[in-house]
Amino acid sequence: MEQFDLALIWAFIIGFGVIMYVLMDGFDLGVGILFPFAPSETDRDTMMNSVAPVWDGNETWLVLGGAGLLAAFPLVYSILLPALYIGVFLLLAGLIFRGVAFEFRFKARTSRYLWNWAFAGGSTVAAFAQGAVVGSYIQGYATANGVYVGGAFDWLTPFTVLTGLGMLAGYALLGATWLIMKTEGELQAWAYRLTLPLLAAVLAIFGIISVWTPFVNDAIRERWFAHIGVIWVLPFLTLLCAFQIYRSVRNRFEGMPFVATMGLFITTYLGLIASRWPYVVPPNYTLWDAASAYNSQLFLLLGLLFVVPIILTYTAWSYWVFRGKVRAGEGYH
Repeated sequence: MEQFDLALIWAFIIGFGVIMYVLMDGFDLGVGILFPFAPSETDRDTMMNSVAPVWDGNETWLVLGGAGLLAAFPLVYSILLPALYIGVFLLLAGLIFRGVAFEFRFKARTSRYLWNWAFAGGSTVAAFAQGAVVGSYIQGYATANGVYVGGAFDWLTPFTVLTGLGMLAGYALLGATWLIMKTEGELQAWAYRLTLPLLAAVLAIFGIISVWTPFVNDAIRERWFAHIGVIWVLPFLTLLCAFQIYRSVRNRFEGMPFVATMGLFITTYLGLIASRWPYVVPPNYTLWDAASAYNSQLFLLLGLLFVVPIILTYTAWSYWVFRGKVRAGEGYH
């Protein structure tokens, strides 16, 4: 097996881990973003209980993607960490605040409002940081001889702020559709009311991003319009998913809005990959340039072939065990 074949396998595994994280951790980040606006404190309890059994397992995919990226493509770490140090720090800090809030909020009495804000603030900061990092990836990085030569705040531009806001809206939409599926009564009705305005916000922001992107990056502009018959299938599928969300909410379906929102994220994610492939550190380094030694990739891949099925199995089992509606007064805690 040639080294470039292993690089492709690793790229698929890491890409799969990233999209699994975005989908599975995205909805509980979305629940946190919506947290301050919930109708009542009892509804906040129900919202948190809807994700409490699975949120920490969802973050396994972030660890898997990060560890795999370091093992298979070390050049990515050596360039992206200096470029995104502040953004990654904000992401991790947000996840830490959110995680601590999960453990302490149900035990607090007089200080519960502080943990409410920790949960909401951590979710919001983590989601925005993820979106800004994605925006910086679209822009590309200033490199020379395999070293990042840009500034500490090059990742934070008007374009990346917009992508950060787009991620906030997208995760909030994912959280709202999750609540439709997992709750009932007034809380579910509230989630139904939020979904269509959030969908409109997502489409508006990503419409602006789509128009702006060709002016941010010449390579993406060339790829988009050189392969218009192929790559533009993905925006069509995205709009199809958006229509399905609209139709499902209007017809008061419970599971389909969440499934269609996941489809919207997947098609957007595939569009990003298609726009940048095969560059893992744009605009200069492909995944083959960044790949580690063949023997290192092969050794780690053999171990990962045992780990991934275990993760998939216990993830599926946990969702099966905690299936169904979450009602007020009931929950993992």
